[in-house]
Amino acid sequence: MSNKKKILVLGAGYGGVHSAKKLAKKYKKNDDVEITLIDKNTFHTLMTELHEVAGGRVHKESVQVDLTKIFARTKVNLVTDYIEKVDTDKKVVKTTHGSYEYDYLIVGTGSEPAFFGVPGVKENGFTLWSFEDALEIREHIQKMFEKASKERNAKARKKMLTFAVAGSGFTGIEMAGELIEWKTKLAKEYNVDESEVRLLVVEAMGTILNMLDRQQADKAEKYMAKKGVEVLKNSPIVEVTEDKIVLKDGTEIETNTLIWTCGIQANAEVKEYGLETARAGRLQTNEYMQAVGKKDVFVVGDLTYFEEEPGKGTPQIVEAAEQTANTAVSNIVASIENKEMTKFKSNYHGFMVSIGGKYGVANLAGIKLSGFLALFMKHMVNLYYLWGVNGINACYHYLNHEFFSIEDKRNIMRGHLASKGNRLWLVPLRLYVGVIWLLEGLKKLVGEGTWDDKGLRGFFDMFSNGLASDSWIKAGNVKMPFEWVQAAAGSGASEAATDATAALPVPILEHMPKFYEAVMKIMIPNADVAVWFQRMVVLLELGIGLCLLAGLFTFLASAASIFMGFNFILSAMGEWSILWYIFSAIALMQGAGRTFGLDYYVMPWITEKVGNYWLGKKIPVYKQGQK
Repeated sequence: MSNKKKILVLGAGYGGVHSAKKLAKKYKKNDDVEITLIDKNTFHTLMTELHEVAGGRVHKESVQVDLTKIFARTKVNLVTDYIEKVDTDKKVVKTTHGSYEYDYLIVGTGSEPAFFGVPGVKENGFTLWSFEDALEIREHIQKMFEKASKERNAKARKKMLTFAVAGSGFTGIEMAGELIEWKTKLAKEYNVDESEVRLLVVEAMGTILNMLDRQQADKAEKYMAKKGVEVLKNSPIVEVTEDKIVLKDGTEIETNTLIWTCGIQANAEVKEYGLETARAGRLQTNEYMQAVGKKDVFVVGDLTYFEEEPGKGTPQIVEAAEQTANTAVSNIVASIENKEMTKFKSNYHGFMVSIGGKYGVANLAGIKLSGFLALFMKHMVNLYYLWGVNGINACYHYLNHEFFSIEDKRNIMRGHLASKGNRLWLVPLRLYVGVIWLLEGLKKLVGEGTWDDKGLRGFFDMFSNGLASDSWIKAGNVKMPFEWVQAAAGSGASEAATDATAALPVPILEHMPKFYEAVMKIMIPNADVAVWFQRMVVLLELGIGLCLLAGLFTFLASAASIFMGFNFILSAMGEWSILWYIFSAIALMQGAGRTFGLDYYVMPWITEKVGNYWLGKKIPVYKQGQK
């Protein structure tokens, strides 16, 4: 009988992905542990960013991270399927197309919107709790503007252009913030009078953003009011129809669009798991994140209900999902290794909310932020999370979607980072800089004096007459004007270096900075090493020149150009004209080799090959789980 331990993770939300990654890292080299992750989707959804898709700010793929990329080169078996039955007595999970036994089960199937029995919400409102929800809202809003642009009946048009968000939690306020910015673009695109667009936030309680302190919440409310959003507090919705919402006080608001963000509850299917439930259908756990009465079943993320303080359950936020996952994984490991389990102890760092792409409020570890700084920190937190999920690939795509490809100036940098230009105009610059570097390398290879006398003919003379006496690569020929190297090389080298220095224009720095001199003394302690460094300089300059001329590895060649420029400056060998090399190279890093260059062919090929190895090749759903 096999002693292999089977760990099954249900759900690829924040808690499920975090659990699977930690387990995969822990048991990377242990063939006695098998890890399987089951989810209905092939991607991990960034739930906290759905409002950006719904509000037309970013492309739809920006909130998706492919699971095959997340778990490439790990031992996690991915299964895309619908969970139909969880039998915690027999320790088996049945899906539409398979059956999976387990020794340890992690349940992280998440939550769904709660409607609190309000008539008509489910049938006539929109929710924002899935990728599909975000796309549906996005399409509907565009459709309303399109229809309104042709509607001559003022009353009908008013309903089309009235957009109500129910709920003033993070999701509701962030959705309203997106509408503040998007309405301007849509009004212009569909030729609609923007002043006819009405935005409302409808809240049953007397305050908004109750996870934040009052000062920050008030700032958010003032910002929305300034932007024309009507915030209706103490206004519970009691009925929703196709073309209106009814408030408790009898007020009717005619609208074709209600986005419901008033709360969430456990997924309906969780009731069938046979586990003890708590408030809003969530699964009751103990301090070890074990489902009550089931020592081999652990619960993570939004489903978890554990009261660290009486009456205060686990918050349904990303940090809580990750921290419950940490506890669950730690205790599964402890159980396998017969060690003592760890109790859950939360450590939440604060809360952040964006109101569109240009304004936000945050309370981080007691520090209150608003505006630019709040949004900057939100982006930093997102990048930190994505780095843990999928490394530099996920971070690159996030920066691209949020900054480099953003439209309508909808971020904290407005449109400055998203400016686009035709790379064709960089081609002449690339060729010119390539020629300059190539000639610099040839000059050092031949020798400055010989080059001045013979020019390019001196290069061809080397094949018949050998290296000239002033070549940078000739043994014993020290050209670097470093005092300690000259002293070690003797008077001849010192004189040659002095002559070479005298021939140079006035450098930017008269003397090397002390820190750089200390580094150079370690790297170039004597004349022999100095000559080898000179040879590397010649090869690098020739290589930069040839790469730029061919348009091959242009980014790396440009980076090397910048490095060489600063190196010469810090060595007190670089004159003012070398700054031209540095700033030209910065411009050339913008894909200059992809127009009439080899990068056009080479980089896509490398990207595909490296991507398939490092990030994993996409696996068809019907082949998943066959590792």
